[in-house]
Amino acid sequence: MEKFFHLKEHGTTVKTEIMAGLTTFMAMAYILMVNANMFSNPIGQGASLGVSYGAIYIATALSAVIGTVLVGLLANLPLAMASGMGLNAFFVYTVCLGLGLSYANALVFVLLDGIIFVLLSVTGMLQRIFEAIPTPVRVAIPAGIGLYIAFIGLQDAGIVVANESTKVSLASFNVFSGAVTWAQIMPMLVTFFGLLAIAVLSKRGVRGSVVWGILGSAAAYYVLGFTVPGFYEGFFNGMSFNPFDAMKAFNAEAVGKVFTEGFDFSKYIAANGVGNFIVTLITTSLAFCMVDMFDTLGTLYGACARGDMLTKEGKVPNMDQAMLSDAIATCTGAILGTSTVTTFLESAAGVGEGGRTGLTAMVTGVLFFIAMFFSPIAQLIPTYATAAALIYVGVLMMNCVHDVRWTEAEDAVPAFLTIAIMSFAYNISYGIGIGVISYTIIAVFTGRVKEIKPMTWVIGLLFTLMFFLTH
Repeated sequence: MEKFFHLKEHGTTVKTEIMAGLTTFMAMAYILMVNANMFSNPIGQGASLGVSYGAIYIATALSAVIGTVLVGLLANLPLAMASGMGLNAFFVYTVCLGLGLSYANALVFVLLDGIIFVLLSVTGMLQRIFEAIPTPVRVAIPAGIGLYIAFIGLQDAGIVVANESTKVSLASFNVFSGAVTWAQIMPMLVTFFGLLAIAVLSKRGVRGSVVWGILGSAAAYYVLGFTVPGFYEGFFNGMSFNPFDAMKAFNAEAVGKVFTEGFDFSKYIAANGVGNFIVTLITTSLAFCMVDMFDTLGTLYGACARGDMLTKEGKVPNMDQAMLSDAIATCTGAILGTSTVTTFLESAAGVGEGGRTGLTAMVTGVLFFIAMFFSPIAQLIPTYATAAALIYVGVLMMNCVHDVRWTEAEDAVPAFLTIAIMSFAYNISYGIGIGVISYTIIAVFTGRVKEIKPMTWVIGLLFTLMFFLTH
């Protein structure tokens, strides 16, 4: 271990690395339950992608193992990877439920994202594209995704509901009015107090506060279930406690679907036309790739900065290898049947615990592998418990807004539109597109045309085509 990971050189020990790996796993293990629930039961409205909880649980765990081990071996960094929050929502709610593409079709976009990412990594184009996105838009992207994710969590919990006059509204908690019952209010309270519990645990420095919050909310949900008449009637019907059943579902429903069914876009083309399909293919692939790229770059920098691991030039060590690991993991994730795999911000928890080398990542990867055999337990976690985690992740992703120059209109408007359109229009790519276009137009009419990079014009043009030809 010393020869491979250079522990002494990085001022760490095997024990420290193991504890850091455990901390990282505890901080991000919620993705196994959240991702599986999001794919198998989107917003709890009966919508279906045709893939089960168990299948996505295994796909999520296995892709996390591969991505995390890769970044540990290739880049020797204490980071971990899994299906990214925000990108999974984009996959489910925008590409599948919004555009009307199938689960397998959407996996093609993820695969293309990974392939593009690999090419950009090995050709050095990543830096040029990164610099082409205007700074206010780039800074605002995480906040927009965070608000988008929180909105999904509030809907999952039933706290935010549809309303004919205002489109959305707060659900009623007035059990005394007779309009709602305790059975309807109880799950919402579980989510609300689960969110507060996560916040308290996080403030007190408890490791894995999100996971403990989910587990505590699940326990409260089932305890309170005794107060709801008929809650447990037929509860275990159709439920399997054999961990290998999830693996069978994974084999039948997820792995390889991108190749066996994904490239058949005949239904979409028949309904929307070839021209629409081509533009959608280009713009959606670009959206996946850009969000993945910026999420990864931001996470790499943030996690390494927290551990004082940046180089003298202020750069991430072994960044090219880390980005390549992310790209390969995304390709692998598409083949396994899950959304884009990316570096997790929660890796900073392990870095804060003292993790400095790839050994931390290896420990986290092993724990994700072990977690694959606990899918029967994970499927007992209700939507209302994972909804609290979604909202809290949204809170964490909002911290970037303090970097926006809100008193400068040329920055404030594109940043605000990026955040607002992502959440209000329920689409990440729309937010990025409107942000880039608005920034470009403002720059043109304020005498700053020379500041617009050629690649920015290209990206803006692609998004303009998407809005006029596909929406």
